[in-house]
Amino acid sequence: MKTLTLASIYELQGLKDEALEIYKEILKDDPTNKNARIAIKRLSGIRKNFDGVDKEMLEFFINMDSKPEFLEFERWLLKLWS
Repeated sequence: MKTLTLASIYELQGLKDEALEIYKEILKDDPTNKNARIAIKRLSGIRKNFDGVDKEMLEFFINMDSKPEFLEFERWLLKLWS
């Protein structure tokens, strides 16, 4: 049975796509379900924000293996979010 609780558990485990599909099914069965609608908007926004990932920094993140590289990546994130 697909429930808001199951979708929330998936979401907390980082299984965003699986959670999103459950929320969509819940909304299809109950178009008035406000929690499912909010969750879909939230998860869809997360997915949109990562569509244009900086491929160079992604590669850097995957391969970093030293404290100076970690600090460089951290500075890049802070600059990105400020």
